[in-house]
Amino acid sequence: MVPEIAFGQHTRIALDIGCGVASFGAFLLQRNVTTLSIAPKDVHENQIQFALERGVPAMAAVFSTRRLLYPSQAFDLIHCSRCRIDWTRDDGILILEVNRMLRAGGYFVWAAQPVYKHEENLQEQWKEMQDLTRRICWELVKKEGYIAIWRKPLNNSCYLSRDGGAQPPLCDSNDDPDSVWYVSLRSCITRLPENGYGANVTSWPVRLHYPPDRLQSIRMDATFSRKELFKAESKYWNEIIESYVRAFHWKHMNFRNVMDMRAGFGGFAAALHDLDVDCWVMNVVPVSEFNTLPVIYDRGLIGVMHDWCETFDTYPRTYDLLHAAGLFSAEQKRHKCKVSSIMLEMDRMLRPGGTVYIRDTISVMSELQEIATATRWVCTLRDTGEGPHASWKILTCDKRMP
Repeated sequence: MVPEIAFGQHTRIALDIGCGVASFGAFLLQRNVTTLSIAPKDVHENQIQFALERGVPAMAAVFSTRRLLYPSQAFDLIHCSRCRIDWTRDDGILILEVNRMLRAGGYFVWAAQPVYKHEENLQEQWKEMQDLTRRICWELVKKEGYIAIWRKPLNNSCYLSRDGGAQPPLCDSNDDPDSVWYVSLRSCITRLPENGYGANVTSWPVRLHYPPDRLQSIRMDATFSRKELFKAESKYWNEIIESYVRAFHWKHMNFRNVMDMRAGFGGFAAALHDLDVDCWVMNVVPVSEFNTLPVIYDRGLIGVMHDWCETFDTYPRTYDLLHAAGLFSAEQKRHKCKVSSIMLEMDRMLRPGGTVYIRDTISVMSELQEIATATRWVCTLRDTGEGPHASWKILTCDKRMP
């Protein structure tokens, strides 16, 4: 219908809303597209649990009163097939959240009854959707059968050319579209950066290692060049993962659902891709760290904001590998939550037979070992490549089958 979507090249990261058992995302894996499938927690259907058991990226999330935990311009394509969301209610506040997360020039795909049925109430819904998308400057590029596809503009020119007092209004210039932790939805159109940041990412797979423009807009203490930091992190994790693959036989350990609990720029996930470990990685950026999520998504990876003092939005026993580098020493400095609380949450998320790799300072290792033993993990404390006198150690643990 729209060849410009170019799955696996121009379109690398998609969001599937109300995903069923994630068959859409599973199919797009064949097209080199990573699709994050989201659905509400549902005690009857447990859609997300099924999706994760299939090895497809998924997490529990719901459109309600707060922003979803993804940055602005995260997704190249957002898909809603019979997702049972009334996009036009409350002056279109939910479609405005979709608009915030959709990359400039990205596509929104809606497969629903109002698109193709001729009943009066459904036609009225279609007219309301057409009116709303026109007012937020989306272009209807194709309507065929039961599918309608819109494209978001590449810049602010359409927004600025609207009549005075047009609804919905543009968000204030001081609104941070990447601030998502416990932030309420906004009834306004998210402005696109005037410098084009986010709109001009390179095609996959080049974008995985190309320092994106939004690297420059992250609030962070960078005494060195940000591009150099980005490249150094990639090199660092590539060397480490190469040694893990060689020494610990990671390619043969059936890792599929992987989480990096303190992701930085996503170098760990990029290294797994480069070394052909057949998995997907949920890159978690702790709320206490610099918000690097825009960079992670611009690289063609997926991730989410989270506070490790709270439970993560997934079902129990859904991850094969949990990776935490420097997480516990960082959380100790916050003095906000106990190390044991984080370890118990890891145990909840980790499937029986799953593995934990903790790379952290010696100062936290004895406490971690004690908790791991109490959790009935089988652990080994190892030296890093820097040798036995280094200030960091690696704690590897297996959650044995009951």
